[in-house]
Order: sequence, then C-alpha cells, then structure tokens
Amino acid sequence: MPKAYVYRAHGGPEVEEFADLPRPVPAAGQVLIAVRAAGVNPVDWKRRSGYVPAGATPPPLPAVLGSEAAGVVVEVGPGVTDFQPGDEVFGNPVTGGYAEYTLLPVELTARKPAGLSFVDAATLPVAAATAYDGVHQLGLPPGAALLITGVGGGVGVAAAQIARHEGLRVIGTASPAKRDFVESLGAVHVPYGPGAGDQIRKVAPEGVDAVFDLVGGDALAEAAELLEDRRALITAADRATVQLLGGQPVERKRNREVLEAVAALAVEEVLLPYVTATYPLEEAASALRAVEDGHAQGKIVIEVTG
Repeated sequence: MPKAYVYRAHGGPEVEEFADLPRPVPAAGQVLIAVRAAGVNPVDWKRRSGYVPAGATPPPLPAVLGSEAAGVVVEVGPGVTDFQPGDEVFGNPVTGGYAEYTLLPVELTARKPAGLSFVDAATLPVAAATAYDGVHQLGLPPGAALLITGVGGGVGVAAAQIARHEGLRVIGTASPAKRDFVESLGAVHVPYGPGAGDQIRKVAPEGVDAVFDLVGGDALAEAAELLEDRRALITAADRATVQLLGGQPVERKRNREVLEAVAALAVEEVLLPYVTATYPLEEAASALRAVEDGHAQGKIVIEVTG
C-alpha cells in the first residue's frame, strides 16, 4: 500500500510514524494526485501538536502531515471537468502532502506551469499564497514602508519579494545569521529580540506604514507600538494577540486565482522559492524537525520518488 508520514495522536515528534495507507479515492470536486513534492510548514507540526486553524475541522487520526503538495493527477472525482489524469498540478491537500498519493480539492488546485519544477510549485500553496494575500490585504502604495517580523522563513521570504515587486520599502526582523540572506531579498535587516523596536526606529526614523507579523507574542506586541494606525497590523502567527492589539489576522483568499498568481510570479522569477533543502519522503521526520526547530532559512521540501 502507499506510504505516508502520519501523526497517530496529538503531541510532539514522538507521535509521528510512517504508515501504509489505502490509496485515497477522490470524491466529487476532488482530484487524486501522485505526489512529487510536498512543502514543509510550521502549521504542519502545530496541527500535530493539536492546533486547529479557525474554521477547520480536526482530521481523524492517524492523520497525514503536510499542507501543500505538487504532483500528477491520476484520477478525478465525480463531476470534475477542470482536470484530467496526466495533468501536472499543485495545491492544498485534504489528506496530507507527506505521502505518495493525496487528494486535492479542485478549488484549491492549479495547473503547474511547464517552467516551474514540482519542488518549487510545492512551496506556493501555503507560504507564497499567505504572503500574497497579506501584502494585498494591506494595500500599501508604492514607497510605503512595510515591516515583516520573521522575514527569514517561508512566508517572510515570499512576502518580502512580493512587497518589493509592489514598490514597497521592506524592513525585516530575523536572526543575525540571516542578515546577508535578508538583504539579498532587498530588505533592511534588523536582528530580532529585545530592543528590535529601537533598531527599527533607527533604520526607519520616519516610521513604518504597516506590519506583517510572522512571529506573534512579544515580537508582535513590540511591532504594534511602531504604528499609528493599528488597522495596518496583520499577522499569520497569532490571531488572539493581534485582535487584542487592534489589528487583524491575514485574510486568506484560498482560491485557484491566488495559486495561479503566485505561480506566474515564480515563473517570471519575481518570486524565487528559495528552497534551501530537500529531503526524500523516507526522511520526512528530519525535514519537519528542520522547520520545527525554528532555524530553517527559506523553504524545506520533501521529494517523493515518481
């Protein structure tokens, strides 16, 4: 039977394991794909730990890890006319991406452009799409200053590039070790941690026009103090805190149009995925640890042998 990497209960890494699962069968509005690559995101280990995103329903256990995948359609569900077997696609799986096969809902599935690899396509459905939604939610004019907290991770890297493409000035907080990387994105680097607010005021004495937070907690609260208008404060990391501060969570569009938009930016090389490491499915645990430990730079991707 097909192999998948699952969590059998909510908890830490100890609840993860490989499992042989029946090949999923697509229902109406779904396609079954043979996975070629799966992106690794913080939300993967958070869901394993018991986190349930707003509006989501916890999956039955054991549950396959992974929230973005790219592959080849092998079967379509009843009523599906947008795709057919053999199509190369990417999207947000409903049965987990760390697997040889998974199901994608057609509304969250897009065709993979020929000029885009499966590995790069697998970085787009969560990280790049979240970044795209957040930058456009803020709707800043060219020349405005955007602060991105946690700019060195997958969402931050994409957000910096999209913001720069929109003509924004970007300031990003990240570890000192990521300074060169952050500056390569066209952003001004500020080391995160205590006192980051003072450092941001030094590099942006005229202030910042908006904050795109990817860290939450104290970093989010400190960044909020830099804004005159808290409506320009958004987060993809800490829904509860941002609402207390007068800001709002990133409003995810979750549709095919956004997937097509970020894929077009990637093909045009406006949006570089910055995949810094790939792992075979057999090393899914190591791939997830690289992200869960908080030291990953750019994107981590699991490759599945076709």
